[in-house]
Amino acid sequence: MDIIEAARQLGAVLQQDERYQRYLEARKANDADPELQKLVGEFNLARMQVDNEFQKEEAERDGEKIKEFNVQIRQLYGKIMCNDTMMEFNKAKADFDAVMQRVNGIIDLSIEGEDPMT
Repeated sequence: MDIIEAARQLGAVLQQDERYQRYLEARKANDADPELQKLVGEFNLARMQVDNEFQKEEAERDGEKIKEFNVQIRQLYGKIMCNDTMMEFNKAKADFDAVMQRVNGIIDLSIEGEDPMT
């Protein structure tokens, strides 16, 4: 077996892992959550508004608007992160990221000549 085939097999095994499946389902749930999507849309709009204000010449910038947008951004971010669907997504993502860190660590150490079995 060559290295590319081994990588493909690893990819297939990763996709079967329960942590990956949980992450995938949580991602789909995020996309399907109308309240979460509404909050994300509002958050993105507020970020665009603050970005637009910062793109203006310094003399034309409205500092009060920037402060208001930043308060709005922080409030929306808090609501997004407290959303049950988002909290489950973040937990599932962290669990799968931990698996990927371990896999990448094994690969990295193997490249350095370490025994991949230890």
